[in-house]
Amino acid sequence: MNERRKRPGPGPGEAVDSAGEWGLELVPRLGPAVADYPPGSSFGPRTARSHEFVWLLRGSATWTCGALRVPLRPGALLLVRPGMRDALRFDPARPTRHAYVHFRLTGPAAPGREEAAGWPVVKELARREEPMAALCRYLLHLGGARPPSWERHAAHTLRLLLLTFVAGPLPADPPAAALPEPVLAMMAEVGACWADGVARPVPLGRLAAAAGVSVSTLCRTFRARFGLGPVAALERLRLARAEPLLWLSNLPLRAVALQCGFADAYHFSRRFRAVYGVAPSAFRATPPESAAPSPLAAAGLGALEALLPPAGALGGERGKPAAP
Repeated sequence: MNERRKRPGPGPGEAVDSAGEWGLELVPRLGPAVADYPPGSSFGPRTARSHEFVWLLRGSATWTCGALRVPLRPGALLLVRPGMRDALRFDPARPTRHAYVHFRLTGPAAPGREEAAGWPVVKELARREEPMAALCRYLLHLGGARPPSWERHAAHTLRLLLLTFVAGPLPADPPAAALPEPVLAMMAEVGACWADGVARPVPLGRLAAAAGVSVSTLCRTFRARFGLGPVAALERLRLARAEPLLWLSNLPLRAVALQCGFADAYHFSRRFRAVYGVAPSAFRATPPESAAPSPLAAAGLGALEALLPPAGALGGERGKPAAP
């Protein structure tokens, strides 16, 4: 009888995806770590034998690879790929400190050189909300402190860093470029009205005034873009904010209603049922994966939601509604 051979588990410095298709392993003794170079130091030319992330902590450098020339300063993250013939020239006037980590991709579905050739070479870490900067700091912590199982943690962190680096950083602005200017202006007014976390209704005349157009023009613009008018669109945005409050809080329906800008639980429940097809109490009892779909998806209202302040202010305390 043939026995199916059990696949060996990942090594101490390896991270494998849940499907086991490709993984990542650290190159022993090559990071994550920090190196200090005196002024005028250089490295290479060399042919890279593994992937390597490089980021400067102090000073400056110039990285070259063929005709490609990239100036490096703190706040930039460089990815070197296997097979690259590259060189580094460090700051000629002052010491330079740079962090590095070498790794290899493993598994049958690991991206090959042809696929990796389309990956970016350098990304910026300077933005405050950029997750890659935090991942780089955590890698250096692991490489320095070396807590138990640090190689495994470092490999998982490095895999996430690579995926984020290749996929792209967070967008600098909400994806609103395709929206008409009156819609953007109107949503800025709505955002100001909802800044305290309460998604209250905004009169149509006030919306049109903020948009700088007539009521009829604003309604026509909304219907052409979303298939419904601005008041109906805002109502769906308000109702969608009830979802996490129903699933992730003990708030009574009256408090949920007030947080979403409805006068009482009766009016909230009536409108919720009209849009979702079920009562809020039934929705609350339904697992998220089995619940009615969000009304934002069908009308493409997600682009409007991205322009608003985050939901869930709850007066700064979970379970207590903000003042209406």
